[in-house]
Amino acid sequence: MIRARTLPLVLALILAGCVSTTPAHSEIPAPTQKAAVTPVPIPAPTVAAIDLTLHSIDDADSLWVVADKLRPIQPKKYVPSGLRTLDVPHTYEPTLRADAAKAYLKMFRAAKNDKVNLVVQSAYRSYSTQVSVYNGWVASLGRKAADLQSARPGYSEHQIGLSVDIASATAGCTIQACFSRTPEGKWLTKNAWRFGWHLRYPNGKTAVTGYKFEPWHWRYVGVELAAELNLTPKITMEEFFGLPAAPDYAR
Repeated sequence: MIRARTLPLVLALILAGCVSTTPAHSEIPAPTQKAAVTPVPIPAPTVAAIDLTLHSIDDADSLWVVADKLRPIQPKKYVPSGLRTLDVPHTYEPTLRADAAKAYLKMFRAAKNDKVNLVVQSAYRSYSTQVSVYNGWVASLGRKAADLQSARPGYSEHQIGLSVDIASATAGCTIQACFSRTPEGKWLTKNAWRFGWHLRYPNGKTAVTGYKFEPWHWRYVGVELAAELNLTPKITMEEFFGLPAAPDYAR
């Protein structure tokens, strides 16, 4: 307590700057400026690790050939060589090109070791078979809806012998979007790329591929490209190779 008799002296000292009015134990720190936060950019997956000239995207015999609604197979009635029939669970007899067949067997065995049973719904389809398949969808759904579900003859990836439709052995989700939620669909999403397979028609990319989400349709592109594609979720072959989107057929 400051006694009354000393008050004039204290006031004089304060005015002279000799006495602080703030107690020592409650010093107020000077305000600090927050350092500016610089956003850390997320690096885009690199494509430098793969030689993009390794395979043609135009030649029907090529492992990387891109067939879509703007890129018909050449020739349209192309028949791949070296087709091999697979001895695996299936709905329709599964035939693939030799390299894709070998890769599918490896994937099938790996899945089986994980207690997941893959069933081939459909694999290679000839031009004439695709005529029947496509016309069936048109008769059932109409041409506009059929074009979201099935390729016209001469435009189907199945015709090049590198694609396979896979069904669930444990759930009634054949050729449906719900396949993605089955044990088989989940296993493929996580592991198929390790065996050279790519989800050709991912969810939300109809404007690019021209087809609805097909979690059952897997395309063999080889382990090197599959690993590169796997770096970017939901990427399409059109996007990866810088090709135009193909939502519909050329008029």
